[in-house]
Amino acid sequence: MTIKFSRRRHLQGAAVAAASALLPFSASAQAGASPAAARFAIGQDDFLLDGKPFQIRCGEMHFARVPREYWRHRLQAIKAMGLNTVCAYLFWNYHEWRESKYDWSGQRDAAEFCRLAQQAGLWVILRPGPYACAEWEMGGLPWWLLKQPGDAFLRTRADAYVQPARRWLREVGRVLAPMQATQGGPILMVQVENEYGFFGEDLDYMRMMRQALLDARFDVPLFQCNPTNAVVKSHIPELFSVANFGSDPATGFKELAKVQRGPLMCGEYYSGWFDTWGAPHRRGSADKAVADIQAMLKANGSFSLYMAHGGTTFGLWGGCDRPFRPDTTSYDYDAPIGEAGWIGDKFNAYRDGIKPLLPAGETLPEAPARMPVITIPAFALQESAAVMANLPARAISDVSPKPIEQYDISRGLVAYRVTLPAGPAGVLAAAKVRDLAWVFVDGKQVGTMDTRHRRFKVALPARSKPVTVDVLLYTIARVNFGVEIHDRKGLHGPVTFTPQDGAPQPVENWAIRAIDFDADGALPPLDWKRGRAQGPAFWRGSFNAAATGDTFLDMSSWGQGIVWINGRCLGRYWSIGPTQTMYLPGPWLKRGRNEVVVLDLTGPRTARIAGLAMPVLDQLHPELDLARPPSTAKLQLDGVAPVHAAEFAPGSATQTVMFAAPATGRQFCLESLSAFDGKSYAAVAEIALLDKAGKPLNQSSWTIAYASSEEARKEDGSALNAINGQNTDYWHTAYSGAAASAPHPHRIIIDLGKAAEVAGLRYVPRQGTDDVTGRIKQYRVYIGDQLVTGN
Repeated sequence: MTIKFSRRRHLQGAAVAAASALLPFSASAQAGASPAAARFAIGQDDFLLDGKPFQIRCGEMHFARVPREYWRHRLQAIKAMGLNTVCAYLFWNYHEWRESKYDWSGQRDAAEFCRLAQQAGLWVILRPGPYACAEWEMGGLPWWLLKQPGDAFLRTRADAYVQPARRWLREVGRVLAPMQATQGGPILMVQVENEYGFFGEDLDYMRMMRQALLDARFDVPLFQCNPTNAVVKSHIPELFSVANFGSDPATGFKELAKVQRGPLMCGEYYSGWFDTWGAPHRRGSADKAVADIQAMLKANGSFSLYMAHGGTTFGLWGGCDRPFRPDTTSYDYDAPIGEAGWIGDKFNAYRDGIKPLLPAGETLPEAPARMPVITIPAFALQESAAVMANLPARAISDVSPKPIEQYDISRGLVAYRVTLPAGPAGVLAAAKVRDLAWVFVDGKQVGTMDTRHRRFKVALPARSKPVTVDVLLYTIARVNFGVEIHDRKGLHGPVTFTPQDGAPQPVENWAIRAIDFDADGALPPLDWKRGRAQGPAFWRGSFNAAATGDTFLDMSSWGQGIVWINGRCLGRYWSIGPTQTMYLPGPWLKRGRNEVVVLDLTGPRTARIAGLAMPVLDQLHPELDLARPPSTAKLQLDGVAPVHAAEFAPGSATQTVMFAAPATGRQFCLESLSAFDGKSYAAVAEIALLDKAGKPLNQSSWTIAYASSEEARKEDGSALNAINGQNTDYWHTAYSGAAASAPHPHRIIIDLGKAAEVAGLRYVPRQGTDDVTGRIKQYRVYIGDQLVTGN
């Protein structure tokens, strides 16, 4: 595919004239600098490096996700793939986990990463936030912001957010402003915020964040990025805009042309996609990506691959997709440079696709050799320490539990204890549980609570005497995308007990103890004993290594929890998959004895671990998930009149539909009656519901109440994809297994959490080329309080 556009491309002989025609969002133009002093600038049709047209061929790599010892190796691989620039996020919370305590040492040494990039012959595009997303804990925002009340102040002009954000950006300027191209460093451009057009519409907020970076002494060009369908939404003339997409460059570039005159750039081109626990491993097509990259280059466009190298979200830094789908520790992303820095067919396809379009005289270096790999024979973890027996002595007392941030607890394990008087059987219920919790009565487990399914209650048996109720809560990750980033953790009160045939009664006077894992997964003091502890427990064992090298710890026989190696937090594991191994970098091992500690909250089937030579990224085991009640969902559409019926337009463009009259209800149903390709499938990339002013309703309490079918074997086609804010994934009805031939109609029902007035909808079809399956043609919409009953 060739992208056609009408603008005049620069000729070499016109370079000097172009350099003098700098656009307003070029820092050099704003500062009144002479063209000769403009190391890097934005011209009317080209980026300009030393006054000459420069096409940015960039790839994203997050230094926090790659062992520092391997930064140089991965940067060399990026250069060898045909790229000339590396894009790097800064995660605010990674550097300021506790307020006003900044850390730029060791693994966090961003300046050293920039120096190594420059030594590898790469320029740097810096993305310092304050908000990043990136499947990172809370999108990079620090948890302590949530000590402030309210659910609508993050990423706004509220002082509770802006003042700490300004301090952060000043600190970034102190450390990294000297690394700008204007001062001999590699940083060419700096991003303001991240995909704000998806989140909000306050243009003055964007101006405020831009000014904060100027105040931090950044004088290279500043820019913002947005998905294709949000480019127009948050563009301001003072900021250069780029578009993010994983397909259809022509449309992305057309959206840019609507808002500005300037070079064309894709800020994030998706080479693959991230994985979430319990869903199939994602992959991206190399052939399709190469075709899109070549099309962008031929159109004089620039790009940044997201990701060129994904790496691993070590420690407890993994984020969570909305509404609540925690991301795996592996951030392999099916990127051309794999999780352990390996290259193969995909890397070679990208390199071979870029080579013919390099500027005259440019050659590519050879890729660096793979790092050594070792295997570790299976070894047993023979000591254990029960979690409940190793809680801190000091307890916090409170009448009713509050979010843990109010107690200055950042994340980890939180134990809640209360005495319940004698009485009949009934139901213990909390207002909210973030994230997973195990409930015990006098030490015996009686049930679990699970925020993934908004299951916040557990049945308790009758009691002939007072009993002790313990709730052990595990925080997995804060949501990193959408309004749900206001993700306060813990057991939220009020907590009630409702006896059979009785009214709810308050459950009060709680003792709260926490093992706070803090920034880097700090292990608490533990009382180790030989043998198997009962219930949630830490486990300890060791192995001897004759040599060091990369390996992949096989965690498939364990349940759910966290792994430490030689005191360093390696990350989270969960046997439900798709990831069954944990990448262990060679530099984190030592010759001789190495100690492994595992927290397992559900108990291992076998308390043994081996180090494998190959990762396992694509094995699902839903049968190993927390038990949940069998579904009793039953459609209740008989006799219900649709509030709207029509046909969507063909193609991949976002479509907005307003109803003839608003309708009120708690549940929304989209019913697909036919597809444009005539096949029996339905698919939806995204659904937003609109109020009478055409503004999206808040989705923070939405859940999927029912889906007639969803693909769960060949790919992640789960219905949750339709409300997670990501246009790149989608709900798709089943095309494998017994339900593959189910005909229309297909239905997806969303529970809004409470009754709301709905005046319209915004529908994003499945993205991609015109031959993708599932794009809905005829449809109906239903709104009511109980379109489906049961759970």
